[in-house]
Amino acid sequence: MLTFKYRAKKGPDIIEGTIEARSEREALERLGQSGILPIRIELKDEPPAPLVQQKPLPGKTTALPWGAGPAVGGTGRIRAKEVTLFSRELASLLKSGVAILRSINIISEQSENKSFKAVLSHIHSNVKDGASFSASLLQYPRVFPPLYIAMVRAGEDSGALPQALLRITEYRARQEETLSRFRMALAYPALMAVVGIGTIVFMFLFVMPRLMGMYTNLGQDLPLPTQMLISISNGLKQNGPLGLLGLLLAIAIMKRQLKTGAGRLSWSILTLRLPLLGKFILKAELARFSRTLELLLENGITILKAIDISIPVLDNEVLKNQLKESYKSLEQGGSFGMSLKNSKFFPAFMSNLIIVGEESGKLDDALAEVADSYERDTDEAMKIMSSLLEPLMILGMGLIVGFMVIAMLLPIFELNVMAR
Repeated sequence: MLTFKYRAKKGPDIIEGTIEARSEREALERLGQSGILPIRIELKDEPPAPLVQQKPLPGKTTALPWGAGPAVGGTGRIRAKEVTLFSRELASLLKSGVAILRSINIISEQSENKSFKAVLSHIHSNVKDGASFSASLLQYPRVFPPLYIAMVRAGEDSGALPQALLRITEYRARQEETLSRFRMALAYPALMAVVGIGTIVFMFLFVMPRLMGMYTNLGQDLPLPTQMLISISNGLKQNGPLGLLGLLLAIAIMKRQLKTGAGRLSWSILTLRLPLLGKFILKAELARFSRTLELLLENGITILKAIDISIPVLDNEVLKNQLKESYKSLEQGGSFGMSLKNSKFFPAFMSNLIIVGEESGKLDDALAEVADSYERDTDEAMKIMSSLLEPLMILGMGLIVGFMVIAMLLPIFELNVMAR
C-alpha cells in the first residue's frame, strides 16, 4: 500500500491529511466516497510530477515541447476522426485480452493514412523499448491533446486503460457529432448565400450594362428603381476591383489582430454580446468545458489538474481568463463555484450547481447536469436556427432578385403604357 498526502475541500473548509491506497486513482475514489473533493494529491515524501512532463524514453530522445513532435512519414493530415477510431479499436482489442503492442501494430496495419501509420509505428517502438503508452503519446501533442494524454495516464495508473479509452472515445465522438450538426445547419444557408450573391453580381456586371444602352435610346426619364440599379452597376464596374482589394485587406488585418491577445479578447467580448447568438455561443462553450471537466474528474484526476487541462478546450478568451482566476482562487483555498458566481459571464444555474457539487463532494455529477442542460439548449437552438435560416435566406434572395427584375422591366412597362 502507498501513502498519499492530500489537500481537499469538505464543504466550505480546506482539509489536509494522508490516506493509504494502492494507486492515486483508488485514493481519489475513496476520498470522493467520503464526500471530500480532492484539490491536490501526491505520494508522501515525494514531489508531484508535472502533468505534461515526460520521462526520457529508453534509448530515445527526451520529451518534446507542446506543439512539436518527431518528423513522421507521409504527407496526409491526421484527422480527429482517425484518432477517435484508433481509440475505439484499441479499447476493443485491449478488452479482448490482446497485448498493447500487438493492438497498436494491428491498428497501424489497418490505417490508410501514411502519416498516422508512421506515428503509430513510432509509438509502438517507444512502448516496446519500455516507455509507457501515455509517455509515448506526449511526443505528438498535435495528434493527442493534453486531455487525451491525461485520460490515458489515469487509465494506466488505475489499470483500467480500456475503460479510459472508451470514455475518451465517447467524449470525442459527442464533440465531433455536435460540430457536424452545426456545420450541417449552416451548409444549406451558406450555399444559398453564395448562389444568391453570385447571381446578383452577375446581373449587375453583365445584364445591366446590356440594358443600359437600350434604356438610353428610350429618350425618357427612367424610374427611380432603375436609376438605382444603374448607379450600383456603374459603381461595381468602376470600383469593383478596388472594393474587393479593400475587403481582402480588411480580412487580413482582422486575422492578424485576432492573433494578438488584445484582439482575441475584444472579439470574445463582442461575440458574447451579440443578440441571440451570444447566448448560443456561451452555452456551447460552457457545455464543452463542463463535459470535459466532468470526464477528467470522473477518471480520478484532481480538480486543479482537471481545470488546467479543461481551460484550453474553450475558444473564448473572456471565459478562459475567468476560469484562470477561479483556478487561482481554488488553489488558495477558495470556492470554485463562488468565484464563477461573482463573474457576470457565468450563469447562476451553472455556478449554483457547482457550489452544491463542491459541498457534497459530487462535483462530477453537478458538471454532468450542467453539460446535459446546455447541450440540450444548444441542440434545440441549432434546430430552430436551421429551420428558420433557410426560409429567411430564400425570402431575402427572392426579394432582392425580384426587385432587380422589376426595376429592369419598369421602363419597358412605362413605354407600353405611353404607346397606348
